Amino acid sequence: MFATWRIDPAILFGVGVAAVLYVRADRRVRRDHGERRFPPTRRWHFLAGLGIILVALESPIDTASSTSFAVHMVQHLLLTMVAAPLLVLAAPVTLALLASPPPKRKRLVSALRSRPVRLLSDPLLGWALFFGVLWGSHFSGLFEASLRNDNVHALEHAAYLVAAVLFWLPLVGRDPVPSKLSYPARILYQFLAMASMAFLGLAIYSANHVLYPTYAAAEGAKRAIADQQLGGALMWAGGMIFLVPALALVMLDWMRADERAARRVDALQHRGLTADVASGGGPS
Repeated sequence: MFATWRIDPAILFGVGVAAVLYVRADRRVRRDHGERRFPPTRRWHFLAGLGIILVALESPIDTASSTSFAVHMVQHLLLTMVAAPLLVLAAPVTLALLASPPPKRKRLVSALRSRPVRLLSDPLLGWALFFGVLWGSHFSGLFEASLRNDNVHALEHAAYLVAAVLFWLPLVGRDPVPSKLSYPARILYQFLAMASMAFLGLAIYSANHVLYPTYAAAEGAKRAIADQQLGGALMWAGGMIFLVPALALVMLDWMRADERAARRVDALQHRGLTADVASGGGPS
């Protein structure tokens, strides 16, 4: 089942172009602004995200996904819960702004403030779109059609990745998008996401018939049901494995933000007292 790698020139070309553009922009920013302005770890996040896309779509995982629902679920989790957040952590919008000359940067800032971008970056839309794609693809004819048609399969993967990036964008919060989430809202956002993934996994696991006939034809009905249950369990576990650590990171970042705010207040108070003493004032 895991004997061969599948080579798709279009995927290799797209990933290669994205990698080259990002690395070139990163080098320009580090040359002009230094590493403190744009940490080198972001470059590795982006390249790792592209690498996960290649593993999901080019490795034997893709070949096996046509005969095993559980493997297909692993493929989707790699795209949505691993590759997408890594790409968002790389802050590509920030990189594009820093790497662009002033005239182009103004056009990018104007585009970021446009109504379509404001809509696409809206957290409610990102959450609803992501789980709409997940639920809709698994409980409609789209999933079965993707098993029978390579073009539909490619569109399905594109929809998963784009929807996942929009889902993670307000959660990570590194890029200057118009719509921002407060820390309490991010925590609620993740709790609702974990619940939705758990219910989706449970719905798949609890189905008493084969949801996708292609797998029954490939494995037989009995094995297909067992494989389907494993896939549902993977979906449920995926929400815990990937979203719980993300929740912990959001809470840690919240505590650090509070500490930074407290230090700023202390510094302002200290400067105020110093100015009073220098001017001959002070407490009476």
